Amino acid sequence: MSVPMLRFLFRKMWNTRWLTLSSLLGLIMAVAFTTSIPMYADGSLKRVVTKSLQEKTGGLPAGSVLIRYQAAGSDRADLSALTDVDQYITDELPKDIAFPYQAFVRSYSIRASQLIPDDTVKVDPSKKRQMALMSESGLKDQVELKQGDWYSDQVQNGIVEAVILEEAMYRNDIHVGDVFNYPISGGFGIAPLKIKITGTVAPKNDGDPYWFQGMEGLVNALFMSERGFNTYILNEKRIPLNLGNWYYAFDLRNIQTSQLSPLENKLERLDITLFQQLKNTRVDVSFIPILQEFRTQSLQLQILLFTLAAPMIAMVFYYIVMNARQSLDRQRSVIAVLRSRGASTKQIIGIYLLEGLILGCTALIVGPMLGWFMAKSIGSSSGFLTFVDRQSVPVGVSMEALTYGVAAVLIATLASVIPAIVFARASIVSYKQKLARSDRSPFWQKWFLDVVLIGVVAYGYYLFDQRQLLSAQTGLTTDQLQVHPLLFFVPALSIISLGLFFLRIFPWLLRLWNWLGKRFLPVPVYLTLTQLSRSAQSYYPLMLLLILTLGLGVYNSSAARTIDLNSTDRTLYAYGTDVVLQTVWEGVSDALPQDQAGGQSGGQNGGTAGAGGEPQGGAQGGQSTGTNNNGGSGAGQQGGTPGAPGAGMDDPPPKLRYIEPPFELYRELQGVDHAARVLRTKANVVVSGKSVGQGMLMGIDNVDFAKVAWFRNDLFKVHPYQYLNLLGTYEQAVIVPSSFAEKNHVKEGDLISIAVQQQMVEFVVVATVPYWPSQYPDEIPFFIANLEYVYDQAPVTPYEVWLKMEAGAKVAPIMEALADRQIEIAGVKDVRNELIIQKKHPARGGVFGILSLGFLVSVLVSLIGYILYWFFNLSSRVVQFGVLRAMGLSRKQLTGMLLLEQGFTAGLSIALGIGIGKLTSYLFLPFLQTAENVKTQVPPFRVIFHARDTDQLYIVVAFMMITGAGLLFLHIRRLRVHQAVKLGEEK
Repeated sequence: MSVPMLRFLFRKMWNTRWLTLSSLLGLIMAVAFTTSIPMYADGSLKRVVTKSLQEKTGGLPAGSVLIRYQAAGSDRADLSALTDVDQYITDELPKDIAFPYQAFVRSYSIRASQLIPDDTVKVDPSKKRQMALMSESGLKDQVELKQGDWYSDQVQNGIVEAVILEEAMYRNDIHVGDVFNYPISGGFGIAPLKIKITGTVAPKNDGDPYWFQGMEGLVNALFMSERGFNTYILNEKRIPLNLGNWYYAFDLRNIQTSQLSPLENKLERLDITLFQQLKNTRVDVSFIPILQEFRTQSLQLQILLFTLAAPMIAMVFYYIVMNARQSLDRQRSVIAVLRSRGASTKQIIGIYLLEGLILGCTALIVGPMLGWFMAKSIGSSSGFLTFVDRQSVPVGVSMEALTYGVAAVLIATLASVIPAIVFARASIVSYKQKLARSDRSPFWQKWFLDVVLIGVVAYGYYLFDQRQLLSAQTGLTTDQLQVHPLLFFVPALSIISLGLFFLRIFPWLLRLWNWLGKRFLPVPVYLTLTQLSRSAQSYYPLMLLLILTLGLGVYNSSAARTIDLNSTDRTLYAYGTDVVLQTVWEGVSDALPQDQAGGQSGGQNGGTAGAGGEPQGGAQGGQSTGTNNNGGSGAGQQGGTPGAPGAGMDDPPPKLRYIEPPFELYRELQGVDHAARVLRTKANVVVSGKSVGQGMLMGIDNVDFAKVAWFRNDLFKVHPYQYLNLLGTYEQAVIVPSSFAEKNHVKEGDLISIAVQQQMVEFVVVATVPYWPSQYPDEIPFFIANLEYVYDQAPVTPYEVWLKMEAGAKVAPIMEALADRQIEIAGVKDVRNELIIQKKHPARGGVFGILSLGFLVSVLVSLIGYILYWFFNLSSRVVQFGVLRAMGLSRKQLTGMLLLEQGFTAGLSIALGIGIGKLTSYLFLPFLQTAENVKTQVPPFRVIFHARDTDQLYIVVAFMMITGAGLLFLHIRRLRVHQAVKLGEEK
């Protein structure tokens, strides 16, 4: 490209610097968004890997690779091939894996044999000692010498020196200095080896990855030097190698998503490579399964985040295209003049392509930095627009992230350059012809794209509905159902399609209002309607941008709040309170002592010979003999009454009487706000003399329960305290679930019986409720009763202690205080810990982070797009305003006309965007509950619109409108009629 054209490019960029800067901002946001997702996925993967490695306490480390050569039958390993495969494993394999390793072990061994003492006087020959001679790399660094000396590297006088583990010395009755003959089995005709024990060793750290075989597997091992094993055993004596092991423990903590697939392919290829070098060599253990697990998690996370971010990214691209189109429309006459004066199409296209490349390269430099910050923000998200200071996700810039950034730049550059190509082919004549035909419908109206998209949305809604029905009928969860890709984009498509459909009918509405009011409307209003109806297409980009950004903002905020609140409600409902304690109760059996001698205690207690015999029978009898201790029959030979049957195997078990621990001390514990006793036990339910199956009896103290339980008031017809008041009014009162009452035709005032500890207790139904904290009526019906009444009618049984904690109070001090008072805790559940775990889940943080950033970007894009559009729109209409002023329109009338124009376009778009966003939320957000089993969606799912989010949108909208009005007043104030009305054209 020539220097004059470059000079022209920079002058053009400077003259339209605000549009250029806004396009650059859009590119930077697009690059930042697209790069932040793989960055966060990489960081989350590292966190998952670190957590997996920490949880991997048993067995081999997560990054283990064990390669094994096992001789088959009488096969001999080719020593040159063994050398080659050993060189490949020790030198090439670590380079292929490209991760540091924490441990490497190479061990060779020959076939185990029965040791024969060389001196049977010193060594007990009757002791069986089955041991294997082996060599192991790096042994001296991992053990400490306990007795004797180390082995020699050289075999002298045919005696092989070896050391053994200290445990092996005790188990096999071996001492330092003992010499054994080691027969070589296999029919090779090789003379036995002479093995001398020179010392004993013990591992420095038996939990080190070096001991991959386990200490138990090495108790029967004789360790000799590696050099001696290779030189003397394999080469000189020609003893065949029986087993060869190569073990690596790789450190995978810094693994990235882009490395998962190549690494898996290398490991899968490793078997073939090894077998080709040395037969019978294979990979025995590898970390392919954990790579597949990581890849699955990473892929699911990236798909989830990209599908959530796709509408926002598309919105940013649309913003870039809108800016580019505005810039091109302002320069279209310049392009036509350039074409008429000899500039070629390639030169003009080259100018805009070079501009796109300059902006794209700048965005590629700045965008990943902003993307890194966004990824960090996503990682610190604990809820919608809630960012907390916690351990950050280890985020780094990877090639995959940069690839996504380059793709975003290319798409955005092409989207902005393609219109320039069309304009570059136009001459000044064709440009003027098109200006005269500017009232033609846009392509999407010609091809009814909006109607097609509405059809797609309807189909997506149908799929959602059918999928939810399938979940409800089969009990299958989302993970078990086939997910249609279209379901991810339907809500965003609904906003776009409804926005386009509104833009289709917008000119008709304007013409209708104009026709209805043309006889009585004031001049400014009539001019406004005429202007809008004749040039409605010029307002489409701004109106669609506002509808899209505000609609997505409303939907994203509602989706995030809905997911967050419903998930939190589900957890709080499941627990019922902050902390649930289950204490250990001491139980005392009602059964009398049982004579284990089977009734052979004579006539003194013939009746107690069985566990349940009557004592009177033994007292009256002369001499009694029990037939067996189960039957317990004591027979009196002198007219005594026989002992009654004892507690045989078919009799019910003896009852336990529980001793209740002190309860009042729970109220006095530090950090406890309130405490309540809550009995939960399964019991048989009888209605009108008929058993209706099992139910969950919950015994409570109504006053205490009201202070500790979590209630959601919208689940009940009246305030839940009213139901608790009913329990306090009647001691035998019971509250039953609505579904149970409908199924069994039970009404208030009916009597029901519940078996508690084999004791039937009568209750009176005082109310029916659909739900109750921690109870799931679809699984098992619940019955809420007074605890004291239950204990009056039936034996005392262990209850739970529900605690309402003070803000920030910990459970650990409570456990310590209870331990000090000799109260043993059988179990503890803390809902606050569960909520923290949920918030720290990578997918949850990613969802809220993306939705939060998407909401902020939506607000920012709509604000910048609105201000820029009106700035350039007003600037391009200076001549029109001058003509209107020259024709007698006052400044006040002109201002009113433009304000009406803003109200009809931006105001309607803003209202429509917020309305469509809410409508889309009501339509599609209920289907989010298919992410869990629909049957367990308790409490019921609800769509949430948080007042703070709506207020933030209203503040932004108000700022936009005020700024637009300010720009309008500024332009009108600066307008000079003698400058505006002149020969020439509009800019």
